[in-house]
Amino acid sequence: VVVHPNYATHHNPLKMPETDTGRLEDRIDLSEETDALITETTGMASSPANLPNILNLLYALEKKTRVGNDTPSLVKICEHSLKLARQLGDNLDVAIECLTTLCTRRSQKSKAIAILVQTAMPWTEAETGDDKLKLIETLRNITDGKIYLEAGRARLTRMLATIKEEAGLIGEAADVLQEVHVETYGALSKREKVEFLLEQIRLTLLKKDFVRAAIVSNKINQKALSEEGMEEHRVQFFTLMTEYHQHEKDAYNLAMDYHSIYRTNNDLEALKATVLFLALSPYGMEQQDMLHRIETDTNLDKIEASRSIIKLLLKSEIINYPTAHQGELESLEAFSKSDLSAHWHEVFHTRIIQHNVRVAAKYYTRIHGKRLAELLRLDPVRLEKEVSSMVSDGSVYAKIDRPNDIIRFAATKSPESVLTEWGNDLSELLSLVDSTTHLIHKEVMTHSA
Repeated sequence: VVVHPNYATHHNPLKMPETDTGRLEDRIDLSEETDALITETTGMASSPANLPNILNLLYALEKKTRVGNDTPSLVKICEHSLKLARQLGDNLDVAIECLTTLCTRRSQKSKAIAILVQTAMPWTEAETGDDKLKLIETLRNITDGKIYLEAGRARLTRMLATIKEEAGLIGEAADVLQEVHVETYGALSKREKVEFLLEQIRLTLLKKDFVRAAIVSNKINQKALSEEGMEEHRVQFFTLMTEYHQHEKDAYNLAMDYHSIYRTNNDLEALKATVLFLALSPYGMEQQDMLHRIETDTNLDKIEASRSIIKLLLKSEIINYPTAHQGELESLEAFSKSDLSAHWHEVFHTRIIQHNVRVAAKYYTRIHGKRLAELLRLDPVRLEKEVSSMVSDGSVYAKIDRPNDIIRFAATKSPESVLTEWGNDLSELLSLVDSTTHLIHKEVMTHSA
């Protein structure tokens, strides 16, 4: 195998170009010629008819500065050419053609492309209609794959998505925005990244793509949302998540979403929604912990319905259905704004039944099914269904003797376990008697001294 003597130089993309003598190519200083031509073409710009001649002169010097590695002069020429094309051109197409020509030149410098894009970006705000769309598409094609222009491409993509959304093309707007993985961009600020991701979540929810919305929501850094000055974005994020969790019928996460909104802006409506969805949540350690934490909130005293339902859920007492403030709770916007109000109404009833069954299991080891149904004001069939469901998910222990209509809430103990418990109780009793005897002797000796 024959290896070229300058193989490393020829195949290293980071190596500067060299001459035949092995030295780095010298930069040709064309600054005076550049300044002179800019002055000359500025004078020629009084007539739009001179634009073709002006551009030919500028393109010729652009090539010389690009080949001669005079980057500062090249940047000046490119910027001046594009501005004149925009100023003197009959329409935006002339400037777009000039922009595309300069950016696609062979071995074009990154600084030149950056200044061209930077110059054209403000035009996207001034233009409307098809011209705006064409300019945005051109700039997106130019910035595609260029890391040093990733911030500009993200902003252009967001503009394009807004245009498509206004045209009613929600699906296309969401797809365009998802092309940009903004969480990997280092050129954007933390705030811009959060705003971009929130826009992605909003559009995917409008598109009803709930799986994608959940994926994008996990990309948002919760620590960034907790920082000072991000309160508005925090509220927006959890408001969007309430829509997602409504679709998933996830009452506990809905409660956590509204609680996060309440902690951010101290909104009492959010606190009401938090209590409501905690009442709709399945029984568990996390749900009970949240109920006890919210019970200590002083703002709860201002909301009688919410305070009342929390007290009922935390007591080991049977709750009569419907509850005293149920109508007020179900009239909340968070409950009634979706088409799931009938579902949540049924879930509320189910949670009350489950609470009552747990209370019965605490006070009874066995009870007739008919008597329990009377206590809970339930149909025996519905009672059996709910008890069976609770036994299946492990929230309560029960066995139903259908022929005798008896529900046992305590497991039958073997003779060995009964004897073990009796032995343990006896040991505790003797230990207590011994301690008491010792304390009595101590007091007697103290007083007799």
